[in-house]
Amino acid sequence: MAYTTIDNPELYFQTKLYTGTGNSHAITLDGSENMQPDWVWIKCRDDSHNHQVFDSVRGVHKRMRTDTSGAETESSESLKSFNTDGFTLGTQANVNNSSNTFVAWNWKESATAGFDIVSYTGNDTARTISHSLSAVPKMMIVKCRNVGKEWTIFHASLGNGKFIELDNGSAVQTATNRWNDTSPTSSVFTVGVDSSVNGDTQTYIAYLFSEKKGFSKMGSYVGNGNANGSFIFTGFKPSWIMGKKSSGSNNWYMFDTTRNPFNLTTKKLRADTSDTEDDNTSKAIDILSNGYKIKTADEEFNDSGETYIFMAFAENPFVTSGGVPATAR
Repeated sequence: MAYTTIDNPELYFQTKLYTGTGNSHAITLDGSENMQPDWVWIKCRDDSHNHQVFDSVRGVHKRMRTDTSGAETESSESLKSFNTDGFTLGTQANVNNSSNTFVAWNWKESATAGFDIVSYTGNDTARTISHSLSAVPKMMIVKCRNVGKEWTIFHASLGNGKFIELDNGSAVQTATNRWNDTSPTSSVFTVGVDSSVNGDTQTYIAYLFSEKKGFSKMGSYVGNGNANGSFIFTGFKPSWIMGKKSSGSNNWYMFDTTRNPFNLTTKKLRADTSDTEDDNTSKAIDILSNGYKIKTADEEFNDSGETYIFMAFAENPFVTSGGVPATAR
């Protein structure tokens, strides 16, 4: 039985912690394998700097912020290069303020890992756009680059007539004009006429994710309202998790096992705010060898009867292709 197609997730995803110096310097990822990232997402942990998102398709100096709807900006002193084993920082405070602590989440673009970055120009006409996943995307994050528009998300569990936004805590919304009521295929995705995804002459970036057994999962769960919360099966030991209540308003929560290297994971950042890291043992999740379990009744994670969506990436597959099982931390 095949449990995974990726035995070493560090080839495609790694988390890096570092302390800012205020001076330009290279950041080397800590994984057992060198990985040149194509998507770098940086957040200051102990100060309210905006989230900073960079990718190799738009170009290393071009940044966007997940906690605002603002347009893309450019700075030669944010990221300066994507390197074979990490990236080089400039002097800009949002990524390298002296003595502040930072986390950088890093993905490599690869059909093998189910991640594709697509740039396109809108035309205000419902249309299909090609991608290179060779698999059906389960989650798509789309952002207008040159005009301030909301970050718009397709999530397979919500369906093709709905969308949710990354830069705010709003609940899922229904609209035909985002995905034209059409699900993505293994070769194309569809956009409608709304300016957040397809305004005439506007430029866009789309981050597309398909599920890869033993490496990535995009799904949903229903809260039960008590501290012995839902178990979410992923098929691997998670390294990084982002989720949100989709049936109501609440923040996007983000956990990783590098900031909190224990089963009970408490250190949380929120994708839709610039807030500092929250470390609250009463709002925790338990990292397991094949998924995670909610350990709080807090409405952000586990409101009774409410639906939550998530995406997660692996630290280890549940069982490698050679039959080696993962363990809890």
